[in-house]
Amino acid sequence: MNYHKIYLKPKKEESLSRFHPWVFSGAIQSMDGQLEEGEVVEVYGANGQFLAVGHYQIGSIAIRILSFQPIEIGPAFWEERLQRAYTLRQTLGLTANPEWHNTFRLVHGEGDNLPGLVIDLYARTAVMQAHSVGMHYARHEIAEALKKVLGERVQNIYYKSETTLPFKANLDNEDGYLLGGETDETATENGLHFLIDWQKGQKTGFFVDQRENRSLLERYSKGRDVLNMFCYTGGFSVFAMRGGARTVHSVDSSSKAILLTNQNIALNFPDDPRHTAYAEDAFKYLERMGHDYDLIILDPPAFAKHRNVLRNALQGYRKLNAVAFEKIKPGGILFTFSCSQVVSKEDFRLAVFSAAAQSRRDVRILHQLTQPADHPVNIYHPEGEYLKGLVLYVE
Repeated sequence: MNYHKIYLKPKKEESLSRFHPWVFSGAIQSMDGQLEEGEVVEVYGANGQFLAVGHYQIGSIAIRILSFQPIEIGPAFWEERLQRAYTLRQTLGLTANPEWHNTFRLVHGEGDNLPGLVIDLYARTAVMQAHSVGMHYARHEIAEALKKVLGERVQNIYYKSETTLPFKANLDNEDGYLLGGETDETATENGLHFLIDWQKGQKTGFFVDQRENRSLLERYSKGRDVLNMFCYTGGFSVFAMRGGARTVHSVDSSSKAILLTNQNIALNFPDDPRHTAYAEDAFKYLERMGHDYDLIILDPPAFAKHRNVLRNALQGYRKLNAVAFEKIKPGGILFTFSCSQVVSKEDFRLAVFSAAAQSRRDVRILHQLTQPADHPVNIYHPEGEYLKGLVLYVE
């Protein structure tokens, strides 16, 4: 290996000795040369002891650790890590029956020891997203390794990182196909079909992390009037329809999201009159609606992406849930979520508790929800547990 070396300040190696995959800029004592953002570096303690290999980046998180062993970061490394990730998904049973289920997360950043990288699989299309400059530079090697590991399982690899890479890096990045091209295949999740807009949609095109929670919702939907707020592509709505809901209303401020929701409903339930979609601001819809629903889903976008807006985010969750508690029918069920990483489980639960107390309704917790197993949390990186959810029974 011929990598630049970074030396940490005394006692700043303790987090690496506990296998945490980040080094913050304040922990760095010195560097042995002029470093380029995104390059692979070796990390050493103040006493000269080797600690790790990782991607260097300008910013608060200065190094994302790829290995705690002195190894070469190249084609063999990417292939080995991707194979480990795919083996885990095989263990979870996500690859066994592609006609019933062909949509899952293959790589979940730190959870798969590949910090800065996300790969979601939709049928035979892999959507790759880089959150670090180092992963951006390695994208072609990663794509080649992905094809070796998955073989015919993947025909297209779409790179989508324009909105996730640090804007100050001046990478002049453009999204596009690294392998293959346009396809008219639909993604399948537990036997239901979805059109995925990985080119212009949010994240990689679909919220894969709500898969198991959508299945849980299906079990509660029979005979209920369902409201799916912040519906995006209508995932919860489609599962509620199959669960036997009496009516399903989908709401999102984006007209494009509503169009995709209607297309996904039609794909699975053509000419079914039970579903109606509204392109409208969520809070305005909640304020004007009546007491019409006995099953409500609140799955808003991240209210807080940074800790300095945490207080405002928690106020947002309280306000949102308070209106739902006020309007939901007696005996109703509320599915409520936060996908903000900086909002802890305790903070979110307290916000919902405050909203329930404000409504003076009798509320019981039926389920406490999180992300599915293909979004694993590295035990040394608890920050990776970002999705929080509660299923509540409201009398």
